[in-house]
Amino acid sequence: MTDALKRLSDEGVAIWLDDLSRKRITSGNLAELIDEQHVVGVTTNPSIFQKAISSGVGSPRSSAAERGDGYEQQLTDLATRKVTVDEAIRMITTADVRDAADILRPVFDATDGQDGRVSIEVDPRLAHHTAATVAEAKQLAWLVDRPNTLIKIPATKAGLPAITEVIGKGISVNVTLIFSLERYREVMDAYLAGLEKAKAAGLDLSKIHSVASFFVSRVDTEIDKRLGAIGTPEAEALRGKAALANARLAYQAYEQVFGSERWAALDKAQANKQRPLWASTGVKDPAYKDTLYVDELVAPGTVNTMPEATLDATADHGRITGNTIAGTYEQARADLDALAELGISYDDVVQLLEDEGVEKFETSWIDLLNSTEAELKRLAPSEG
Repeated sequence: MTDALKRLSDEGVAIWLDDLSRKRITSGNLAELIDEQHVVGVTTNPSIFQKAISSGVGSPRSSAAERGDGYEQQLTDLATRKVTVDEAIRMITTADVRDAADILRPVFDATDGQDGRVSIEVDPRLAHHTAATVAEAKQLAWLVDRPNTLIKIPATKAGLPAITEVIGKGISVNVTLIFSLERYREVMDAYLAGLEKAKAAGLDLSKIHSVASFFVSRVDTEIDKRLGAIGTPEAEALRGKAALANARLAYQAYEQVFGSERWAALDKAQANKQRPLWASTGVKDPAYKDTLYVDELVAPGTVNTMPEATLDATADHGRITGNTIAGTYEQARADLDALAELGISYDDVVQLLEDEGVEKFETSWIDLLNSTEAELKRLAPSEG
């Protein structure tokens, strides 16, 4: 093992785990990762919960204790109470987030609220409904009832005004599913507008935090596919460059927005910067180094949320050589321009990825609802 994770942390990158399950909580694994692997936060999404809760739900295992990896008793209680499947999912997921938040509370206190955070996402079926997203965000914040929670809101067009409204109410937000530079600027604008609303309402801006989850690997997956279809030497030379270029230019946008006069006024009111969070950092193409999206996206004031495999790979053989974003903007812009010259539409790619991202989370949520509903029926007490 190297000290790569410590070096990454020392460079100003907050290391968050992109996974959560009840087994990870109750086994002590999460606490161990905090103590030994420099993990200072946790992100969840509908796919993560679907995987965690559905592992064993509805399967004919011999031992009830094994079924559902720790969810069996709660599911039995919920079935006895005859709750709806939507209520059951929210009771289960918020319980996990609450427990994880308690484990991370010392980190939250030590970093003055910057880290020690756990994210939970609004129902993905609400991604295109602003008012419903705001109502759900308020409900989730109330249900979890922990100061170190971040409510995840997708960066859809309908999500943008919801971000402003929720931040304006003093609720901390993780903006998710950001793929494009234009949308990222809109997200930062929505955050600043929310802070301005909170300030006008007399709220303490120092207590409001936010991260903006900019997705990385999926950009390479889609663009590399298109480069492969072109098949020229020029196209092959651009493989594996788009995602890093996109993320690095996002950091440039972050520096510009949080160096502006508009931000300076909020900074005087003790507001916190909305940190860029590198999401989807697990490498999909085996031809690339498995720590590519960690090693090459090092800059102060960022968060990198990693699946455990990427966390382990970074600990074992990550190469943290200092800031790997500074001085890259010109080359990053050139790489994206070269893609356009080959006929690859940036706007088409990022819109496709946003649409697919929302759809994938919605599908995972529906799968989770269906498997949980079947389990509630199985566990329901017989009448009479």
